[in-house]
Amino acid sequence: MTTFDDRERAYEARFARDAELNFKAEARRNRLLGEWAAALLGKSGDDARSYALTVVTSDFDEPGDEDVFRKLAKDLADKTDEATIRSKMVALRVTAREQILNEN
Repeated sequence: MTTFDDRERAYEARFARDAELNFKAEARRNRLLGEWAAALLGKSGDDARSYALTVVTSDFDEPGDEDVFRKLAKDLADKTDEATIRSKMVALRVTAREQILNEN
């Protein structure tokens, strides 16, 4: 084993951890977005949880955040504007990442 091999393994392990963290943070962000949107739509309890799940699954349509944004923009058209949705997406991404880091 060389120092180069050790360094390479460390980078690979870090890449894998970062990828997993990003996936978890994105899924949690989407759930938090769903809960936020459900509250704006007047949903609570099981209805709110069910709606949040639809937001999470909407992220599987295509890579990136635009599929989630389009769903929220459509569902919240008469409740809030696009800039608010986008800023909430950014803020909740930070919140989700912090929550996950604090769990470990």
